[in-house]
Amino acid sequence: MGLLNTGSAFPAVSVHTVGGGDLDIREELAGSFGVVLFYRGSWCPYCTAQLRAFQRAGDRFAQEGIKVVALSVDDETTTKELVEKHKLTFPVGHSADARAIAAATGAFVNDEPLHLQSTGFVLAPDGTVITAVYSSGAIGRLVPEDVLGLVSHLKKRMG
Repeated sequence: MGLLNTGSAFPAVSVHTVGGGDLDIREELAGSFGVVLFYRGSWCPYCTAQLRAFQRAGDRFAQEGIKVVALSVDDETTTKELVEKHKLTFPVGHSADARAIAAATGAFVNDEPLHLQSTGFVLAPDGTVITAVYSSGAIGRLVPEDVLGLVSHLKKRMG
């Protein structure tokens, strides 16, 4: 599959979550505006800054009815440490299969070491893609202010 364009249905993607269990991203976000963040790993300062920014925007996101899910190829222990260190309250998936996720979503993959490049999606309540931001390297990613502005604009248009 290629890149997900505006109007594309977000594919079935399931991730392992910290503490056990799996999360179906479409199910988790159904009925709400949603943000899906693929981050390179806890070692990436740009990624942790992005995750912290989305956490700081959590109250505003809740007011607007926007849910966030993030994932990476990091193992469970590393992901748990990241979640605890940055006090992340949105679901964060671990041990993602980079090649399978890339095949389903068009995300770029780094081979050595194997990880997904930063990728972000804003989804409509029906699970379709409103916008997608693909990066082939360390920079270029969704920011909370842009997501809030976009969702606010769309809500006004929807009446």
